[in-house]
Amino acid sequence: MCQLAKRYDNLPIMIDLFHVEKQIHCVTNFQDLVSTPFHGDVNAIGWTRKLKGDFSEIVKKVELNGNITVLGHDELFELQLTEQGQLAREILLNDFELLKDYGASPTLNIIKCYDRDDTHPFFPTDVYSFHVDRSPIASDTFLCTYYGEPSEILPNSQATQKVLFPEIRNELKKLYRGADEGFESFLSEHFFDLHYLSKPKAQPISLGIGNLWKLAVDYPESKVLPCIHRAPKEKNGQSRLLMIC
Repeated sequence: MCQLAKRYDNLPIMIDLFHVEKQIHCVTNFQDLVSTPFHGDVNAIGWTRKLKGDFSEIVKKVELNGNITVLGHDELFELQLTEQGQLAREILLNDFELLKDYGASPTLNIIKCYDRDDTHPFFPTDVYSFHVDRSPIASDTFLCTYYGEPSEILPNSQATQKVLFPEIRNELKKLYRGADEGFESFLSEHFFDLHYLSKPKAQPISLGIGNLWKLAVDYPESKVLPCIHRAPKEKNGQSRLLMIC
């Protein structure tokens, strides 16, 4: 049974998503994660698991440099860890190798916070906004939160593309100030068309801790809608440990 946390009034509640969200499909191993295709409404596939080990120990042992610190193999190996920390490290290394052998390019990040987009205050395009990923070629997004606040996704039926709102569109046209035929290209070039607003009573779904996810990306000839997701707002003083590619 696939169970994840769904948020109601900022409180996570465990529910059976098999009967709630057709867009989510859960698997029990890595091979099924990478080999199961997106189809129909399904644009998020998760390898749901309960991981052993103390991932917080790894976060605390790393010297952070800036808001985002990339944790490499050598640095991870050099950490002096307890038995529980070593278990966590083995899982991280195994996930890294699984993704790398699959052909992905995983990055392990310790995140204090992401940079906020203050260029256009009325339309921020940072990762805290619900958005989809885009690629010029067939591609998927993989991610797993091992410690800290997990990422969230939003059912496509519960979101509206921001550029479709007349008031937002008018503000963007003021910013554009070009010929009408070039406006859509302008939206794409500046990534405005990738961002979404949640509808009233929308219910974001937490991707949970330790689950490895494959999310659909917007690319030419994709047969499914891209998965709408966002980074969470970090708790004060708590960094996230995230693998993404």
